[in-house]
Formats: sequence, structure tokens, C-alpha cells
Amino acid sequence: MTGTEQETSADEHQMTGAEMVLKALGENGVQHVFGYPGGAVLPIYDEIHQQDEIEHILVRHEQGAGHMAEGYARSTGKPGVCLATSGPGATNVVTALQDALMDSIPMVCLTGQVPTALIGSDAFQECDTVGITRPCTKHNWLVKDVSELSQVIHEAFHVATSGRPGPVVVDIPKDVQFATGTYIPLNKAPSRKSYRPAKTGNSDSIHQAIELIKNAKKPIIYSGGGVINSGLEASTLLRDLVKLTGSPITSTLMGLGAYPASGKHWLGMLGMHGTYEANMAMHDCDVMVCIGARFDDRITGRIDAFSPNSKKIHVDIDPSSINKNVQVDVPIIGDVTSVLEDMVRIWRADASDLKEERLADWNAQINQWRARNSLAFSDNDDVIMPQYAIKRLYELTKDKDTYITTEVGQHQMWAAQFYGFEEPNRWMTSGGLGTMGYGFPAAIGVQVAHPDALVIDIAGDASIQMCIQEMSCAVQHGLPVKIFILNNNYMGMVRQWQQLLHGNRLSNSYTESMPDFVKLAEAYGGVGIRCSKPSELDDAINEMISVDKPVIFDCNVATLANCFPMIPSGKAHNEMLLPDEATDEVVANAIDAAGAKLV
Repeated sequence: MTGTEQETSADEHQMTGAEMVLKALGENGVQHVFGYPGGAVLPIYDEIHQQDEIEHILVRHEQGAGHMAEGYARSTGKPGVCLATSGPGATNVVTALQDALMDSIPMVCLTGQVPTALIGSDAFQECDTVGITRPCTKHNWLVKDVSELSQVIHEAFHVATSGRPGPVVVDIPKDVQFATGTYIPLNKAPSRKSYRPAKTGNSDSIHQAIELIKNAKKPIIYSGGGVINSGLEASTLLRDLVKLTGSPITSTLMGLGAYPASGKHWLGMLGMHGTYEANMAMHDCDVMVCIGARFDDRITGRIDAFSPNSKKIHVDIDPSSINKNVQVDVPIIGDVTSVLEDMVRIWRADASDLKEERLADWNAQINQWRARNSLAFSDNDDVIMPQYAIKRLYELTKDKDTYITTEVGQHQMWAAQFYGFEEPNRWMTSGGLGTMGYGFPAAIGVQVAHPDALVIDIAGDASIQMCIQEMSCAVQHGLPVKIFILNNNYMGMVRQWQQLLHGNRLSNSYTESMPDFVKLAEAYGGVGIRCSKPSELDDAINEMISVDKPVIFDCNVATLANCFPMIPSGKAHNEMLLPDEATDEVVANAIDAAGAKLV
């Protein structure tokens, strides 16, 4: 290269910090950014205005931006990106950051900061963003030198998406955005040597796991969101492993769809509101294969009574998850796809002659548990039961290109129980943090990523009001998200626990001033639909599907329906309460006997 060519190349890489942000996002494959402008990010917004490669989605609240990025990431497998200004802009996105951390969602959050000379002076809209977000991110950076900015952004995407995925924050002072420096292209950015997550599992441990499964009389596979995070190949390999071993399979809330709900080995979701057969099989198994899950409290119930007679195998990419909550016999640290690939290969080589008939007694026992029909509910010709509403929604949308998000509460559990997911990345919900207000902005993020898909937020009348202002965002950007509200006039799960645990003292769980959701939808420029009769439900759902606009569907359901089955807090998996035995007195006595509390 001649001296003139070198000078030209150097000049091409000279740009402002704001220009670097957009160029780095583009190099990392970003097509959409969810954000809200403010003084400390105006240079970045000026650059956004001068380009058309990256689309900016204008939110109405920074929390919404974070959840939209989450929904985008969960439905695509790509990192979601959000942009917020300093001070309250950054603090408003904290809830979404913690939500993404708990559920291992890859997200890159860019925040503005006051000029470097003013940091620490209590300047207007200043806050310690790095300090505030340190506990709720995988990593964060305050960039004080424009020459480091591009490299930091490249590194942020690497950290967010590698190993156990999660959120990161890059805090950029305003003067750094104005300053000029040299841009470092992605292919020339040095990698951080101190962050090298393991991908390949230990071969001896994998062989040991296969031996345990081969000799098991009552095996079970327990999969989680880590399977979905690992990519589509992981779900394919999981299905292969289930078919080869003949093992029954259950899943956490976050793992739904990795194995098809119609599969013959499927037990349904496990845990506090899981099926009877899933929880009983988990309790009685002799070998448990936990893949991409973390043994959280909503799954394990009482730790000292959790699957007491089993050998436990745990596959996870995060070493800190191993033996954190439950002691395991065979830990395998590695990427789920890589480990499953090895497990399938070894089984085919060493155990292909094993027949599923060896598990005949185990399958017969599972079928007895399944016959209890733990998801049964009393139907009603006069009022829509919430379970029936979800079943009809499923039947009328299952053959379409459908993505489902939820808010948090009873409706979330009913959606998990009654909406059958056949593929991964079709189910977006807040698992670990349980964030009311997650579902609608997450659905907007999904719709941005999949503009021709049918995207439905299954909501509660309380949760939906947490981020309802994003209806304005959906209308502005022409995003035909459907909000399907199970409206019972209560904070349903709060009311259920107050009824069962607190002597039916319904303290502030009834909403006495409910908006007219139809008029609210119309006020925003969307479409409102209301249905109160079971006989009219199918027609109303079909109308919702056919509308090419954002829709709020106000589905009036039975006000006091409770979500069962249920493992009371402090109880073991084999102490479930089923719908046919879950009278108020029985449930209250079971909870009291456990000395249980809600959290």
C-alpha cells in the first residue's frame, strides 16, 4: 500500500463517536434499535437521522425499549439493542436489564452520559449508570476516550451473545459522542483474552452421563431456556436425544417449544403450576438430565425433597449454575449444542441396540399420572373460562406463523399450560424476574423482527396497564400486534394467594377503576374488540386475527378462577394440589402446614 493509500484508509476511519456508534452497530448486524431521545444522546440521534440502514423504533418509555429488545432477541436469537439518554433514561431501562439477566437474553443497551468533565458533579440528568447497572448486567463500560469506543461496542456484542447470553451496557458521555477518533473495524478488534467461555463439554463426563441414562429404569429429561438460547440445532439435537433414549421430557417455563408439545414423550411444563405427570415423574425418577436450566425455586419446590432418589446430570454453559441450588452427580460445562451433539453421537455408537421397551413400566406409571388430567377445568356456557379462552386462541392460531408473548400472572401460567408450542423461539415470557408489563413491548419487538407474523400478547387486565403507552409506538410504526386480555378485574395471581394464604383478605388486588379497553384502543388509533360469551369467542378471535392494525381484545373471563395444578410453596413435587381437590380449605391447610410464604 502506498503512502497516499494509507492516508486515505486512515481518513476513512476518522469519525465522530456518534458516527462510530452507528458504524459499529451496522458491522455487528444490527437492523433495528429501540430507543427514546434525550439531551445526552442527541449526537447519536443526529447520526440516526442521516442514515437509513438501521431503523429506529421510537418507544414511549425506556423500560419498553428494553423489553422490545428482549422480545426481538428471544424470537430471533440475535442480540436486541436499545438506546436511552442519561439519568432517568438509563434508570428506566434497569428493570428490562435485570429481566434479561435473569432469563439469559442477549441485549446491548447504549446509554448517554453527561460530558466527562461533569461526571461526579451532580450535573443535570447525571447518574452513576455503570454503578447502578453493574449488578444487573453481564458487564458494562463507561467510555471516556473516543479511540476506545468502537472496540468497546464490538466487545459488548461478543460478551452479550457468547457463553451464557445476557445484557450489557455501554455508557457514552456526550463529549465522547462529539469527539473525533479512529474507528477500529470489527475484523481488526482484539478479543478479550480473559473471557473465553467453554463450549465443549468434558468427554469423560459425557460418557458417564450416557452410562447413567443407559442403565436408568426411570429417566427424565428436564430442559430449559438454555436449549433455545443455544440455537435451532440444539432443539433438533434435543429431539434426537429424546427419540433415541425413549426418555420422557419436561421443560421449564422458559424452555417451552424446544421439544414439541405434540411429541409422544412430552409431559408438559413442570414446577409450581406444571402438570401432575411432569412433577410426579420428576420426583420419582432415578436419573435426571437437566439441560440448559438452573434448578430455580419455582421448579424445585422444597430442595431437600427434590427428586430425592435420582442421579442428576447437569448440562450448562455457565459454571456458576452448577451445584448452585442443587448438588449434581455429573456436571457438564459446555454449550448445549456441542454437548447434545456428543451425547447423540455416543448413544448411537454405544447404545443403539437398547429398545424403548426397557422403560415400559416407567411409561405405564406416567400414563397413570397423565390420566388424572391435571389441567381439567369446569366449562361454562354463560361465562368464558380463562383456560377455555387460551385453548380456543391456540386452536385458531396454531396453523399460522404465530409468536406468543405474555405478561406475568395467572394468564401467563394458563398460556404455558394450554398453548402448545411446537417450535423454539415462539414463546416470549418473563421467567426469572416475573416482570408485569413485559409482554406488550416484547411483542412489539417480535413484530419488528417478524413483520408478516401473527404476534399476540396474552395479557392480564392489570399487567397490560404497566406499559400500555406503547400502543402509541405500535400504531406509529404500523405494527399489528394483538393484545389478548384475560380480563377478570383482579390482579389474578395476587388475589389467588390472598384468598388461599391470607384469609381471603383481598388487599388492593381488585381494580375498581378499569379503563374501557375498546375505547382505549380506539383512542390510540388501534382497534378494540370485546367478548363476554363463550359462543361468540371464536368469531371475535378470528376478527382480531384478520385486522391489520394493533388490536386490544378485551376477553371478559370468570373473575375468581384459580390457576391449578399447584405445588404450594415449601412442598415437594409429589404434594401437588389438583383442580378436583383444590378447595379453598384444602389449599389453605396445605399452605399453612408447610409454613409457606408467597416468596
